[in-house]
Amino acid sequence: MKNIPEIFGSLVFNREVMKKRLPEDVYKSIKHTIQRGDDLDITVANVVAEAMKDWAIENGATHYTHWFQPMTGITAEKHDSFVTPDNKGGVIMEFSGKELIKGEPDASSFPSGGLRATFEARGYTAWDPTSYAFIKDGSLCIPSVFCSYGGEALDKKTPLLRSMETLNEQALRILKLFGTDANHVEPNVGPEQEYFLVDKEIFNQREDLVVCGRTLFGAKPPKGQEMEDHYFGAIKPRISAFMKELDEELWKLGVLSKTKHNEAAPCQHELAPVYSSANIAIDHNQLTMETMKKVAERHGLVCILQEKPFEGVNGSGKHNNWSLSTDKGMNLLAPGKNPYENAQFLLFLCAVIKAVDDHQDLLRISVATAGNDHRLGANEAPPAIVSMFLGDELTAILNAIDEDVPYYGAEKTQMEIGVHVLPTFPKDTTDRNRTSPFAFTGNKFEFRMPGSAMSVAEPNVIINTIVADCLMQFADELENQEDFRSALSALIRRTIKEHKRIIFNGDGYSNDWKLEAKHRGLLNLPTTADALPYLTSDKNIALFTKHKVYTEKELRSRHDILLESYCKIISIEAATMCDMTSRDILPAVSAYIKHLAETVCSLKTAGMPVPHHISETLKRLIELSDEMSASLKLLRANAEYAQRNLGSEKCGVHCRDAVIPVMAELRRSADEAEMLTERSFWPFPSYGDLLYYN
Repeated sequence: MKNIPEIFGSLVFNREVMKKRLPEDVYKSIKHTIQRGDDLDITVANVVAEAMKDWAIENGATHYTHWFQPMTGITAEKHDSFVTPDNKGGVIMEFSGKELIKGEPDASSFPSGGLRATFEARGYTAWDPTSYAFIKDGSLCIPSVFCSYGGEALDKKTPLLRSMETLNEQALRILKLFGTDANHVEPNVGPEQEYFLVDKEIFNQREDLVVCGRTLFGAKPPKGQEMEDHYFGAIKPRISAFMKELDEELWKLGVLSKTKHNEAAPCQHELAPVYSSANIAIDHNQLTMETMKKVAERHGLVCILQEKPFEGVNGSGKHNNWSLSTDKGMNLLAPGKNPYENAQFLLFLCAVIKAVDDHQDLLRISVATAGNDHRLGANEAPPAIVSMFLGDELTAILNAIDEDVPYYGAEKTQMEIGVHVLPTFPKDTTDRNRTSPFAFTGNKFEFRMPGSAMSVAEPNVIINTIVADCLMQFADELENQEDFRSALSALIRRTIKEHKRIIFNGDGYSNDWKLEAKHRGLLNLPTTADALPYLTSDKNIALFTKHKVYTEKELRSRHDILLESYCKIISIEAATMCDMTSRDILPAVSAYIKHLAETVCSLKTAGMPVPHHISETLKRLIELSDEMSASLKLLRANAEYAQRNLGSEKCGVHCRDAVIPVMAELRRSADEAEMLTERSFWPFPSYGDLLYYN
C-alpha cells in the first residue's frame, strides 16, 4: 500500500493544485466562482486552462474531454488531444480557455424525450467549476453540464445544480429569521454503494447476465443467505485484493472511499464514502461505479450493479444519506443536546416531514426503474410505500408539541453488556429501522429506496426541490411577523398535526402496514408504470417551474425517457428469455427427456421394472416442456405488442400487466425443470455456481 495522503487526490486538479499553479489573482477569482457562483472571465479561463493542461501532461494525459451525465444514467465523454500543428511540420500541446469552458458533442443520439429531433444534432457541454477536473485513462476529464442548442437541459447535473441553488436561497431565508450566521447552505450526500461480484468466466456463460445484468432464470440453491454468515463476514482473499485496488484507484481520484464490507447475500458487498457536497458526491458515485467495473475485470471478476440480479436473495441499493450544512460548519439537521428546545432544528425537520408527505409521488418516481421494482419491499429493501422513520425520541417530541404537553426528554443510559472488562458506552435514544424508505439517523436522513445501478442525481434533485419549496412556504409565513416566536410555534405545531401521517416507526414489510398506510391515505405505487403518470401532474409541473429546476418541457421529456427506458428494459429481458428458452432450455430439457425415455425403453426391453422416480420425472418434464412452449408463444406475442407501442403509456401498462406476469410464469416452469434435469444437461451455470464461485 502506498502512502495514502500522498496518493489521495493525486489525479485531481483540486484547490491545492490550483493554489500552487495559478497566479494569486486568478486563484482568488476561480475560488470566488466556485464558492459564490461568480461569472467566469475568459481571461481567467485561459490562465486556468494553460495550468490545467501543463499539470495534466505532467501526469501522463494526452487528451481532454468534457465529462458529462446524459439522461442514460451513466457518463459520457468525447476525447480531443492537446496536439496542435505548429506549422513547421511538428506539433505543440495547447488547450485554451474556450476549449475548457465549452464543448460541442452530438446531441441527437442521447435520450432527449422529444427535446431534440434526430436531425437536430447540435448540443453543448459547459464546464462546471464547482466539481474538480481529474485524470482518467490518460485524459483530462472536465466535469460539465450538457444542454441542447435551444438551451434545454439534456443531463442530470444541470437540474441538480439548479435544485441546490434554490435550496440554498430558501434555507438562507430561514436562517436569517433565527439570526444564524451563514452565507451559503448546501446539501451533503453520502451514497452507500452495494454491488455483487461474480467470476467473469461463469458470468459470460449466462446470456441473461451478459445482456440484462440480472438472471432471468435460476433455481434456488440449497443455501442462499439463510445462515446470515456472509454479512460482515471475513473478506475472502480474491475479494480483498479487488477492494484494496479499488480503494487506491478511488483515492487517486479524490473519492473519499471509507467503508467496505460483505453484505447480506453471498458475493454481495458494499462501499461507503465520506459525505461531500451533493454535486461532487454524485460525480464521485458515477466514478465509483465505473472504477468498480474496471478493477473487477483486472481480477477476473464482473461487478454487477443491477438492483436484483438473483432471485431469493438481497437486491442491491444505494442508500442516499442527505443532510444540510452551512459554510460555517453547522449541520442544520443536528438536533443538539436538547432537540425539544432547538426551534431552528425543529423547523428544518418539519420542512422535511412536510416535503416527504406532500411529495410521496416524486420520491417514488425518483427511484422508479424496471430493475428497482423487483427489489423494493424484499430482503431489506424498503417497500414502495413512502414513509418516514424518526425514532422514539423525535417522535415523542413531535407528539408533545402536537398535543401541547411538556416533554421531559429521553434519559441517556449506559449500555451494560454484563462483562466487567468491557467498557461502557452511552446508549442511543432511538433504534434504527432498516425497512423505512426515509429514515432519520441522528443528524441526517437516509433515503433507502434508490437502486444500486442508478444515478442518485434525480433523487437529490427531488429532495432538494421539495425541501426548498417547504422552506419557502415557511419563510413566506414567518417573515415580517410581529411576534416571530408565537408564529413559529404555531407553524411547527400545525405542520406536525397536518403531516404526522407520514411518520411510521414500525415494520414496513408487514401486511398490517399496507392496510394502515392505505387508511392514512398514503400512496402505494408498486411499479414504475404505476408511478410515472404522477410526474407530469399539474402540482409537480408547478413545483419545478416555480423553482426553475425544470421547465415544463424538460419535465415532460424526463417522463417520456423514464417510460421508454422501462419499456425497453422489459422488452429486452423478454426477448432474452425467449432466446434462452427456445435455443437452450427447451433443447436441453428435450435431450434429457430423450435420455430418460431411452432409459425406460432399455429397462423394459431387459424385463426390468422402471423406477418410480424416473417415470415421474419424465412425465413432469414433458408437462413442463409443454408449459414453457405455451408461455414462450404468449411472451413473444406480448413482447411484440410492447415493441410496437414503445414509449407510450399503454406500453408501460402492457409491460406491467401482460409481459412481466408471463415472464414470471415461464421462469417458474424453467426453474422447476432445472431442478429435475441432470446437471450435465443444463445449459447454464447454476445459482450455486454463481454465488459460491470462490
